[in-house]
Amino acid sequence: MVFSSIDFIFKFLPIVLLVYYLAPKKYQNTIIFVSSIIFYSVGAVSQPSYILLFVFSIGVNYILGLLIHTGKYGKKLPLIIGLVYDFGWLFLFKYADFILNTNLGLILPLGISFYTFQMVSYLIDVYRDDIRAELSFITFGAYVSMFVQLIAGPIVKYRDVSLQLERQRSFSYIVFAEGIRNFVYGLGLKVLIANQVGNLWTQLSTIGYDSISTKLAWLGIVAYSFQLYFDFWGYSLMAIGLGKMLGINIPKNFNHPYTSLTMTEFWRRWHMTLGSWFREYVYIPLGGNRVSTGRWIFNLFAVWALTGLWHGAAWNFVLWGVLLFVIMLVEKLFIGDFMNSHHLAGHIYMIFLIPLTWCIFAITDFSQLGVYFTRLFPIFGNGPVNVFEGDFLKNLLDFKYVLVAGLLFSTRLPEKFFTAIKTHYIEIPIYLAIFWGSVYCLYIGMNDPFLYFRF
Repeated sequence: MVFSSIDFIFKFLPIVLLVYYLAPKKYQNTIIFVSSIIFYSVGAVSQPSYILLFVFSIGVNYILGLLIHTGKYGKKLPLIIGLVYDFGWLFLFKYADFILNTNLGLILPLGISFYTFQMVSYLIDVYRDDIRAELSFITFGAYVSMFVQLIAGPIVKYRDVSLQLERQRSFSYIVFAEGIRNFVYGLGLKVLIANQVGNLWTQLSTIGYDSISTKLAWLGIVAYSFQLYFDFWGYSLMAIGLGKMLGINIPKNFNHPYTSLTMTEFWRRWHMTLGSWFREYVYIPLGGNRVSTGRWIFNLFAVWALTGLWHGAAWNFVLWGVLLFVIMLVEKLFIGDFMNSHHLAGHIYMIFLIPLTWCIFAITDFSQLGVYFTRLFPIFGNGPVNVFEGDFLKNLLDFKYVLVAGLLFSTRLPEKFFTAIKTHYIEIPIYLAIFWGSVYCLYIGMNDPFLYFRF
């Protein structure tokens, strides 16, 4: 089940909200926990053992958190057991075939990359005494399994929501209305922009990269850049909105990354909860930047190599992560200050760089990636084969409106507009138009699964 589905919007969500606010407040976490397991089970119905694994893992981490807190067997031993257990499952399902060159044929459990990072952060924070271990299994289960962010984030640390989960939450019209705004806006970004502009990238993949012109290759990777952004940003906004409907604040995950002047700034604004996780649990423990230059470079490399691998077990993700490391190292040592002080140069630099990095991210087959780069830069190839004359102009005209929308909504202008009309009478018809326009597209089948589900 996904947020952008008729079943979720008109069946699952209304029932959960109705039960959540009609039931006694002391049962709110139980309702979150049970409904989240149901939500997860719908998505994993074809692999029921994965449902059992998920629930069992919640229990294991709950017990280990208590053992770390009490120190009955020392604090380090249960932490190590927890890290081995959590990362062990992630390694088996996601990386074993890639690293060991095997073919186990295992299907990746839904959301395992996200809920593994949440449970690991919980154990480490308890070990550091940053938080106390949660005594209630239901409350801990509600934190890990919370359906609003279970499948594709944002990655929520326990300390971000612990106080809200421990308190009985009262209904607030103002907060609930803000949640609806976030959800509808995110739904529109996903369905009306990401799904539509993604059709251009799908068409290119169907045609074959060796049969497209250079101009269409650039248009295609720009379209994919918009698709990925609005797909994931839309999901994150819906998650934040759903959290508000339940009285829980989910952390912000995006801050207009496509307006950045450097790749370093971009990754402070893109998937912010993932960046925060790697900074707090990898980069800083390794010494951060308070070490020798050589060690600092290694720390930076480790973070971005792991970031690449987190996104997928394939060589293109490794290359993508290493490339980001090289770009950021160059920025930090040489060109970053210039780009930050010369905005025009910074924007031109990023307009060129963002699609190229997403190209490496998108195409897992190295041979096809090579073909695509020869289309982007024909000087390095033998030229296109059987290119349809006018392919660029045809696709530009077919997708002109959604491409313009992608460009516009990558800026802060829409945010300023929606802030300006907040509580104004015109706000309601605009949000209703976005909602019912999205529902119509879903009804006629214009829907794609979230891209980040596969990570």
